[in-house]
Amino acid sequence: MNKQINDKNEYKNNVKSYQPKPPYLANCLKAFIVGGFICAIGQVISNFYIYFFNFTEQTAGNPTVATLILFAALLTGMGVYDKIGQFAGAGSAVPVTGFANSITSAALEHKSEGVVLGIATNLFKLAGAVIVFGVVAAYIVGMVRLLFEKLL
Repeated sequence: MNKQINDKNEYKNNVKSYQPKPPYLANCLKAFIVGGFICAIGQVISNFYIYFFNFTEQTAGNPTVATLILFAALLTGMGVYDKIGQFAGAGSAVPVTGFANSITSAALEHKSEGVVLGIATNLFKLAGAVIVFGVVAAYIVGMVRLLFEKLL
């Protein structure tokens, strides 16, 4: 048994020397640039709603997020957002557009199974967990805040 473990460790050490080193700095830079660009687009959309529709900075947030989600869903449907995701990694996955991409991708992947059994049942597989944990986290934060307000 000991020989087998030593052989596995030798193999891992031998393979390590042949594996390419991941370009961490380049990946971080790409994620930063693409994520920042998505945020800049969001700011342009927000300014558009403020300037043309007389929203305030606070009230422009919801339609801005909805517009970003719509754009990301359309780009996912056209196959463009997946290419952006392959290039940028987390830079495209972390903003709300990544969430829209995950929902739309699940729906597109299962569309051949029909509207109800394909799209509707698989649409929120990933998003459902995110929504549940978001609601639970918001509840916990709200209760902690209420507790601190009562104590102070």
